Formats: sequence, C-alpha cells, structure tokens
Amino acid sequence: MKIYLASSWRNEEFPAVRDILRKAGHEVYDFRDPPSKTAFKWSDIDPNYKEWGASEYVAALKHPVAEGGFKSDMGAMEWADVCVLLLPSGRSAHLEAGWFAGKGKPVFILTRHGEEPELMAKMCTAVCWRMSTLLGLLDNQSGVSGL
Repeated sequence: MKIYLASSWRNEEFPAVRDILRKAGHEVYDFRDPPSKTAFKWSDIDPNYKEWGASEYVAALKHPVAEGGFKSDMGAMEWADVCVLLLPSGRSAHLEAGWFAGKGKPVFILTRHGEEPELMAKMCTAVCWRMSTLLGLLDNQSGVSGL
C-alpha cells in the first residue's frame, strides 16, 4: 500500500514508524527526504522566520523553496492510497489529513498517551495507539478495498 506519513519535523518517532511501515511491505512517502529532494524548513528561507509578520509569511509561501516542497508533498498525496497521521504533529500534517478525508481516502491516526483529544478525529478511518493495531488495520484496508 502507498502511504503518506503526515507528521512533524519535531516528531522523534517519525523515522521508526516510517521504517516499520516499510518493513511491513508498504511504500511510504517521507516528507523529510522526498525523492525530489525538495524537503525544506522555513529556516531554509529565512533563519528569522519566527519573527515574520503576516506579510512575510504570505510572501514566503511563494518562495521557490516553498513551492518545490509543496509540489512534492501534493504529488505524494495524490499518489498515496492512505494517510497515516502520526501524532504529535503540526498544522500542515492536520491539513494534509483533512485533504485525504475530503478526497474520501482513508486516514489512520497513530496517537500516543498524553495527546490532547480532537473531536474531528471522528472523520478518520481509525484512531489507534499501538503500531501493531495500525499494521492490522492497514492490512485489513488493503484486503477490503483492493488498494
């Protein structure tokens, strides 16, 4: 199955979850190291990005580095069969998961103890806190939907 793993640059569990999904036989898009080599952080555009006002933020969205990252991630979202939202994550990952839900593509949330509950998680296919449960759900999804 082709998986878009949505999360945060700050999520320390991301590499381990990516590797487990790949070891289970899934293709996983890694926004941190995309095939297009367009991964970026806002600090790549401006080391002082945390000081931006609204106008600088809007202008940065048009920066070639941001455009490349967006194009790569959107292409991967179109390519993927499902989204796994790995918590904790930021706003972009939640927007990505919402895009998948809006497209009718399955969204699985992998949470952990201590995460703040979110009502709109009910839009998603499933919310789980064990990797083994997620793998079983992905295998079941694959068999049911023919993905």
